[in-house]
Amino acid sequence: MRAMQIPSDHPLLLRIVDDLAERGWSQQNLFLPEALTRALAAECRQRAAEGELAPAAVGRGPFSEIREGIRGDHIQWIEAGQAQACDHYLGLMDSLREAMNRGLFLGLEDFESHFALYPPGAFYLKHVDRFRDDDRRMVSAVLYLNDDWLPEHGGQLRMYLDENLEQDVVPIGGCLVVFLSGDIPHEVLPATRDRLSLTGWFRRRGNELF
Repeated sequence: MRAMQIPSDHPLLLRIVDDLAERGWSQQNLFLPEALTRALAAECRQRAAEGELAPAAVGRGPFSEIREGIRGDHIQWIEAGQAQACDHYLGLMDSLREAMNRGLFLGLEDFESHFALYPPGAFYLKHVDRFRDDDRRMVSAVLYLNDDWLPEHGGQLRMYLDENLEQDVVPIGGCLVVFLSGDIPHEVLPATRDRLSLTGWFRRRGNELF
């Protein structure tokens, strides 16, 4: 089945582009239809039950290592053709990529994404998403897949917008948060239940040191 796409000038995508231009981040609480959110959550849980999600590493290449004192999520990268729900999501992200290129002239070439499951108590300390030795990641995108999430469950994404301003996002299913990868430090706070998301990055052609 063909991946789901919408026109790059769709009002929802243009709101994201405008937010990025104005403040460097965007939060869309109802980005996905509920049925697609549920299908993606089911896909994530099935992969977790089958042991396909692995502890996430810190760093990249030969310098990557598992450090649960920094991050405690379990992940698996998604690829086109693996599951219909994932293909629909990747199609939507490609529409967003086209909208950002048209409106922001970022030269984004591709999008990479993985499922992320944070078990109860797991967290990810404050960091930025762009590697020091690889400048390809330009825009981060996090889609939440959690049903019936309440603020008291924790698990907020905390973005540090400047020295005196923080923005917390409750990880409610269907919510999409997009932000400039190299500009906004952020962290994931511990939760009292499993916390599911699709985390990804829009990338340009860049300069790798290895």
